[in-house]
Amino acid sequence: MGRKGVMAGGAQAGARIDPASVPGNHRYPTVASRHWALLVIVLATFVIFFDQVAFGMLAERIKHDFGLSDAQLGFLAGPAGVIAFLFVGIPLARLADIFPRKYVLAAGSLAIGLVIAAGGLAQGLGQFVAARVFLAASGSAHAPASYSLLADAFPPRKLTRAFALLQFGFIGGTTLGPWIGGRLVMASQGWAVQWGTFHIFGWQWILIGGGAAALGAGLLFLTVQEPDRAAAMQRGGVNEGLAAVLGWRAFVALAERPRLFAPLFGALALSALDVFGLQFWRTPFLIRTYGWNEGQIGAAMGLAVLVGSVSGLALGTVLVEALARRYADANVRAAAICFAGTSVAAVLSPLMPRAEWSLVLMGVGVAFGLAGAVPQNAAVQRVVPPEMRAQVTAIYLFMFTFFGAMGSFLVGLVQDRIVGDPHRLWLTLAICAGTLLPAATVLMVLAIRPYGQEIERLEALEHARS
Repeated sequence: MGRKGVMAGGAQAGARIDPASVPGNHRYPTVASRHWALLVIVLATFVIFFDQVAFGMLAERIKHDFGLSDAQLGFLAGPAGVIAFLFVGIPLARLADIFPRKYVLAAGSLAIGLVIAAGGLAQGLGQFVAARVFLAASGSAHAPASYSLLADAFPPRKLTRAFALLQFGFIGGTTLGPWIGGRLVMASQGWAVQWGTFHIFGWQWILIGGGAAALGAGLLFLTVQEPDRAAAMQRGGVNEGLAAVLGWRAFVALAERPRLFAPLFGALALSALDVFGLQFWRTPFLIRTYGWNEGQIGAAMGLAVLVGSVSGLALGTVLVEALARRYADANVRAAAICFAGTSVAAVLSPLMPRAEWSLVLMGVGVAFGLAGAVPQNAAVQRVVPPEMRAQVTAIYLFMFTFFGAMGSFLVGLVQDRIVGDPHRLWLTLAICAGTLLPAATVLMVLAIRPYGQEIERLEALEHARS
């Protein structure tokens, strides 16, 4: 996505885009204004990922208080949150191309806050599921609008650093989420309240607090300065036709090169199934297998994810730069290497005899996963038609969200239908990782050659035009 931002924001600096698409000289916001916008986006991103991780920390409490099976728990964590996303995710993401992005981001954060808080007020499983149904849809425009706004707020030479800083929202949410979430789960055991027939479990206050934080982030977006667009705002909206709004043209463009995009997107789907499935079930696995509580898990897991995330950012950068000196297909080649590393770590982690060893391997898996995510994303952005980048990004994020959500449900089904014993969750995780991630690695390897050929074709065209 960084490449997309550089090209979108680099019209004035001579990036390879059509000069006719730039309405006059592009004016960037002041340094203070653009860094304030970045800070608010980082905070909102932190809240989104904090909720995802904290929800996983609550898994065993939710299972006990609502009397759920593992398959039902997996459905609640995944598919329940993307049902609405199936129908409105891509159209909502397109709002970033049609309306001022600060208002799109504000509305999305406010909606996320209301949905999270509604889960904290739910009086039964039905109400709880109904609240979570709208969670993914509410946040579907966050990433496209964030990248678009930053690309127009920062000059090209400073954009890479802005996108790097943006990762702190993800890193903060996934590292502080376990640590803070674990402490809150332990503390919330005495927070249950009863007012007549209205009852709130102690853990539900954590969701109410997370919802309030998202509402606050939404209000902060109203203070952000909307930057000028490097390209003319697309005001066609629905008038362009339903096919355009739903991203049909982008689907057609991807389908025209199946040897390239089928393995790239297939690898994304398979890896998202396992990575997000593993992420949600980490806490139940550590509780059932090693007897740890949420407080112990949160502190140790937060450290493992933090070290893995920082290491992954460094590893990904070094690996891609080293491969780029020799290969045109460096992005996909690097992603394939990282997929292989993630596969090994994910299979071995649940097989460890000690929780500490398992957590170390979890951190290794996080490092390889994050190291591979950046080149994989950059690879897609590099080879899609420039006019399709926003819609392809929405499709990419849709697949990531949808298949990631299915992962927790898949693990729950395998646990209930195949393994059966709740205390053998470690075996379920090993089976899923050993099946999905090697297949994803093979698909990424298959994409190396067609990707390299496409890069050579694009570079030849760019050289001819220059």
